[in-house]
Amino acid sequence: MFDLDEKPDFSYFMLKNPSRLVVDLDNTRGLDSLPSIPSKHKIVSKLRYSKPKNKQSVRFVFELTAPIKPVVFALAPTGPYKNRLVVDLYNKSEPVVTATPAQKAAKKRQLSQERDIVIAIDAGHGGEDPGSIGPSGTYEKTITLQIAKRLERMIDGERGMISRMVRSGDYFVKLNTRTNRAREKKADFLVSIHADAFTSPGPNGASVWVLSLGRANSEIGKWIEDKEKHSELLGGAADVIKDAANEKYLAQALLDMSMDHSMKTGLNVAEEVVKELKKVAKLHKKDPQHASLAVLKSPDIPSILVETGFISNPREERMLKSANHQERLAKAMFTSIKNYYLKNPPDDSLFAKLKSQYPTKHKVRPGESLSLLASRYGVSVSKLKQANKLRSNTLFIGQELDIPQS
Repeated sequence: MFDLDEKPDFSYFMLKNPSRLVVDLDNTRGLDSLPSIPSKHKIVSKLRYSKPKNKQSVRFVFELTAPIKPVVFALAPTGPYKNRLVVDLYNKSEPVVTATPAQKAAKKRQLSQERDIVIAIDAGHGGEDPGSIGPSGTYEKTITLQIAKRLERMIDGERGMISRMVRSGDYFVKLNTRTNRAREKKADFLVSIHADAFTSPGPNGASVWVLSLGRANSEIGKWIEDKEKHSELLGGAADVIKDAANEKYLAQALLDMSMDHSMKTGLNVAEEVVKELKKVAKLHKKDPQHASLAVLKSPDIPSILVETGFISNPREERMLKSANHQERLAKAMFTSIKNYYLKNPPDDSLFAKLKSQYPTKHKVRPGESLSLLASRYGVSVSKLKQANKLRSNTLFIGQELDIPQS
């Protein structure tokens, strides 16, 4: 844990051979000292400074004894404590200790509450399907896979999340197969990455798409009529329900609930992605758009489609080929998905455990103000107001506020 005078602006990444965790603190000229590491630490062999990326930043490196999955986050000042940057190192290869049956049962319950949230990443097109082609000959399939791999790296570097690529190379995957693969990988969420195009070079900007209500209702009807799909919905119950009418009724009810959840989740994440994208790119549409898109049709997997820009626009084609711009686009998607699941984690996930440790709700007490709460939780007043749809700075005792993730 690092004590800091101001809220940290940080980033981090992993290096291999040997394993290292590199942390950058931006707009920071120096730290008084680095925490001392015990000589026989199981995970960290050394903590040292390294050459910073610019004069306004500080870089330090954890030299590691084994591969890890780090969690790095900021804590706001509270009581006697200053701003803090917490670096949590988890050894993925920790040996398993033999336990008694009772201990095994307890361990199983603990693990079931700490599963990774699975994000399926669909890089559009591929193989014989190049997608749209830019003025200088850039293939959409190439751009989408490059951005997808950047998003994959970010997700896999976040403890509590794991990615599953629908395609990891230059080959074609049928549209129906894409959603089936996400289901096989037990995905909690699917993000499909594309690049837009038009017949003229003028249009530009990114957009985010979700499934239209009409397509959703159409898919529900198809699933209900497909008996084989019932087992996916009902599990073993489909085999023992003798009354075909009852099975169909139950399938209808489950499908309605599942599709409703998927569409709400997809729309909520899409709204978050739009907010993040507008920080790094021009928007073609300022709100999520609804369409009948095959890759979004699964009733049991929330999903969105992100058009990262117009590859038919010469300027945006150059941007989409840029490693820096691809990184920013991937980061916008990653941040949005992560923030949504930090606020709305599945009950059996690690994020649910983290949410219980770091509150996302606050009940206003006497003497508290927006500025005080913003300082305490490490967020801006404007973010607090936006998250709670407040038109003024006035608070009421007992009022419950949503605390956005810092």
